[in-house]
Amino acid sequence: MSGSKRTKAIGIGVIATVAAIGGAALLYVNQDGGSKGSDAASTNSGAFAAHAKGPLARLQSPEPVPAPDYAFQDADGNPVTFADFKGKVTVVNLWATWCAPCKIEMPTLAALAKRYEGREDFAVAVISMDTDRAQEAAKAFIAENAPLKYYADPKFQLAFEFPGKGAMPQTMILDREGRVVAVMVGEADWNGPQAVALIEDILKQ
Repeated sequence: MSGSKRTKAIGIGVIATVAAIGGAALLYVNQDGGSKGSDAASTNSGAFAAHAKGPLARLQSPEPVPAPDYAFQDADGNPVTFADFKGKVTVVNLWATWCAPCKIEMPTLAALAKRYEGREDFAVAVISMDTDRAQEAAKAFIAENAPLKYYADPKFQLAFEFPGKGAMPQTMILDREGRVVAVMVGEADWNGPQAVALIEDILKQ
């Protein structure tokens, strides 16, 4: 292969590799919390913005908006919507078995669910974004994190219906009216004192 052809081939390979890495990276979190300046300020002007510190530094508190009118499914394949959680403060977590930070934070979500177990106005809904082929592995993982229930969106569409736009992990908190009042893109300790203080604040509303 001539020098010019070899250089061209290497260049094409580098571009393809960078594009592939870039595409995968879109599914993970910018550690600086994504948007900057006025964009960040505009999504942190809500009632719970004061909780955006420490482990929850990337927390956003947007003006309340209704949760997406989108059907995912339960462990038996039955359709579920966020309207089914109305009347409850609901922590919605979007995760996948291939997302390491998602799996790291899952025990803290299980502990949070355990903390409020039996309370009728609170729920934790963890929703797998795994494809159909990975559903059994995802179910097994959730079974290890009781008392969490299994929900799934094999189409991987729900992750783009929320403010994180496909980033993983992604956690939203809905108030009793089914409105998104807090958004966290990235891993967090959901049973830590900062997260519990946020939940308690929302429960008081």
